[in-house]
Amino acid sequence: MRNQKIGFNYPPTKVGCPVETTLDVIGGKWKGIILYHLIDGKKRFNEFRKLYPAITQRMLTLQLRELEKDGIVHREIYKEIPPKVEYSLTEFGRSLEPIILLMKEWGETHKNRIISARTVEKEEI
Repeated sequence: MRNQKIGFNYPPTKVGCPVETTLDVIGGKWKGIILYHLIDGKKRFNEFRKLYPAITQRMLTLQLRELEKDGIVHREIYKEIPPKVEYSLTEFGRSLEPIILLMKEWGETHKNRIISARTVEKEEI
C-alpha cells in the first residue's frame, strides 16, 4: 500500500482486502474528483486548477503523478512552445468510471443528509 507520508509502497502481499486496493488507487481528497472530470475527456493542468482553485499546484501534481504511476491516467506531452500537457484516462482508468459515477450518484442522493448531520454535530460542540 502507498504510504502517504513518505511516498513508498508497501509490498503487495501486505494488502488487506480488495477495497483497500481500490482506495489506495482512488482514495484521498482529490483523486476521485480528478477522475470524475477526466471521464468527460482530456484536461490540461490549469483546467483542473480552474475547476478546483483550493487544490495546490503541488498536491495536484502529486495526485496526477500517482494516478499516472498506477496506470490510471495518461500524460501526453506535446512538443510545443509553450509546452502543452494533457491528461486523460487510460483504458485501465476507464474501468473505474462506473465506480466514480456511482460515487457521484451517492453524493447527490445523500448530500443533504450529510450536511444536516454535520450541522447537528457542530451545534453539539
